[in-house]
Amino acid sequence: MTGRHGGVSLSPFDSCNLGDHVHDDPLHVRTNRQRLAHALGARPLFLQQVHGVEAVHLQPHTPDGTVADACFTQTPGLACAVMVADCLPVLLVDGAGRTVAAVHAGWRGLAGEGQPHGQGVLENSFESFCALSLYGNHKSAIEKDDVRWRNWAAGCQAWLGPCIGPTAFEVGDAVRAAFLATDLPRAEVDACFVPLTGVPGKFLAHLPQLARLRLARLGVGKVWGNDGSADWCTVGQADRWFSHRRDAARLGSTGRMAACIWLDGQR
Repeated sequence: MTGRHGGVSLSPFDSCNLGDHVHDDPLHVRTNRQRLAHALGARPLFLQQVHGVEAVHLQPHTPDGTVADACFTQTPGLACAVMVADCLPVLLVDGAGRTVAAVHAGWRGLAGEGQPHGQGVLENSFESFCALSLYGNHKSAIEKDDVRWRNWAAGCQAWLGPCIGPTAFEVGDAVRAAFLATDLPRAEVDACFVPLTGVPGKFLAHLPQLARLRLARLGVGKVWGNDGSADWCTVGQADRWFSHRRDAARLGSTGRMAACIWLDGQR
């Protein structure tokens, strides 16, 4: 997970902005991305993220700018990367360490807004990720009641990166309703929305916990990282993290960080 330091961009993108769509100097962005690739020892592939639910299978010929909000691969030296500046990044690895994935989970993608049965970006990504890992083809149909699926999912691990925290993420009734419309336990989802005192129809939302509920339903065995505490909040940690909600209106724009996961070529 990158932070906001270690790059060459100037304010308000200071200094390690990796986003090429936020009106930063393109040369600065290229330099920052080259520094990241050098640090990883792998090629990070940057998507054109649209707050949707699509996941793409990364291969050596996949170009930067491919439209998707998640990616997965078994190709060593090719890093799955998602950019964030308040949305939640989720990194996944299967139990054998042969398949990795990165997911950009803003509230729209996480809730599966407009999708049948609230099938969100985590569900779509995980199914393709599973199919590639189990069957060698990400388009294979998955039987979720199959013992093999359940055992495989239990061996997977997820890591949640920094995002807008539960004391900063103000949302309206429409966002809460989108999450309550899914088949997750209503009481557990409702607990992720705390009414904002004195502001009818407004809530503070716990994005990491909403993601954890979905990962638990998918059967993911271990979940690490963001637990909703202050250190993980992009809005509250201005020295460490970029935050669109904190800075865009005040400064005109802000940078983007990246969460990356890759196979190192030794497998």
